[in-house]
Amino acid sequence: MYIPINAVIASEKLTQYLLIPRPKNDKSKWLASIGFSLDNAEALETALRQVIELNEATEDHRDEYGIFYHVAGKLVGPLGELEVITVWVREAHDESIFRFITLKPRREKS
Repeated sequence: MYIPINAVIASEKLTQYLLIPRPKNDKSKWLASIGFSLDNAEALETALRQVIELNEATEDHRDEYGIFYHVAGKLVGPLGELEVITVWVREAHDESIFRFITLKPRREKS
């Protein structure tokens, strides 16, 4: 299955979490390495939508919040690309709503 292209990606998730330096689990430097910053947060949103458009979702787990999915693919930025895993939830209270949770580096199994 594919995550719908109109899935919810909260702008705050980009501008107040992913693109802001954090003492723990900082993703801003990693995203900056391929050209994403607060100045082009909308480009990050577009790149996230490309990941779900081009790659199938795999169910990860279920809980009281809904069904969680991983979508692995290339996140293409202005200066390069990174292999990522994006995390999404299909909400339990309304199964028509899919919401972006986070992304992380994709690490190949050795």
